[in-house]
Amino acid sequence: METQLKKTSITVLTAMMMCIIIVAIFVLRIPIPFTQGYVNLSDGIIFIAIFILDKKHSVAAASLGCMMGDILSGFAFWAPWTFVIKGVMALITVAIMDAFAKKQLTAKGKLLSRIFAMTCGGLFMVFGYFIAERVIYGTWAVAALGVPWNIGQFGVGIAVALAITSALKKVGIGRY
Repeated sequence: METQLKKTSITVLTAMMMCIIIVAIFVLRIPIPFTQGYVNLSDGIIFIAIFILDKKHSVAAASLGCMMGDILSGFAFWAPWTFVIKGVMALITVAIMDAFAKKQLTAKGKLLSRIFAMTCGGLFMVFGYFIAERVIYGTWAVAALGVPWNIGQFGVGIAVALAITSALKKVGIGRY
């Protein structure tokens, strides 16, 4: 019974993180000039999901939550790209965090390792959308216009995640 309860709890928590990602997409959505993309707060919630959930569930929450956010907000043509890009972003981030978690680090070292992991995941996201925009718009120039916006999005996401996970850690929630 205990394992079934744990499976149910992790499933519910994963679905909740997906829903929070969708809400984050709707709460603040800034259109990127000259493209049909937009900046939102989903990266911060993805990083929080990674802090709380295991690899499989955090990747599922990131890819499915962001994909559904695109579909529900009228950007369905981005959904397949987003599914892959955000899923791989989460996978990269959690893999790096897991690698650092195995090392004996000081508090400062743990913080820096989390920032490094989120930055690596975020940089993949920037690269992924750069390629997607090149394919969609047919020009590198338009694709390049989204790069600073996407860097800003994951930068804000890191700040949001660090603030919230710091509070969660104080009450004993979190893997890192």
